[in-house]
Amino acid sequence: MNQRWDFASVFDNSDALLAGAVGTLRIFAICLVLGLSLGLVVGFGRYSRNRWFYWPATAFVEFFRNTPVLVQILWFYFALPILLPFGIGPLSAAALGISLNSAAFSAEIYRGGIQSIEPGQWDGARAVGMNWSQAMRRIILPQALKRMTPALTNRAIEIFKMSTLASAVGYVELLQQGKLIASLNFNPIEAYTAVAVIFFVFLWPLVQFTYVLERRLARDE
Repeated sequence: MNQRWDFASVFDNSDALLAGAVGTLRIFAICLVLGLSLGLVVGFGRYSRNRWFYWPATAFVEFFRNTPVLVQILWFYFALPILLPFGIGPLSAAALGISLNSAAFSAEIYRGGIQSIEPGQWDGARAVGMNWSQAMRRIILPQALKRMTPALTNRAIEIFKMSTLASAVGYVELLQQGKLIASLNFNPIEAYTAVAVIFFVFLWPLVQFTYVLERRLARDE
């Protein structure tokens, strides 16, 4: 059976792909900020010796790391409105699922980065009269962030790709628009190829930046 390529219909629906790209960038920005910032808070909890911080942070990490992101998104979309007195839209449900899942993984990156700093750094901070928060802010965290940067940039790439899961609740992003074009024009190969190419165009520069950053950080060690 010969395949008759129909990319013309994909180009005719470029406005739909553009709307999907805007939607993808929107949810990516939201989840990146929420996921990494919440992950830092949870990471501090995982590093803390205080059980009132450690155990809730650990429970959070274990739950969201060991349940599928798609299930989390669907639960927020369908179950959360039953428990709350207001509804929740596709963007909110998808952002919650992806952000909380990313926060759980980011928390472990932060925890590992902080623990990688030599104990002598803490001793030096205490010797000059710094308390815990001052030492963390001025000495420990800047060094840890340098070591964590490659892992956090890889986390950002994963968040961008996870944005496709928002299509499960009808959020308008690239994959959702690709499905729409494929169903209207009966050209799934061409439509999904176009979606893949757009993702590649967005992510390839970020991946190359990650490589450059890793090499630069390795030289600075």
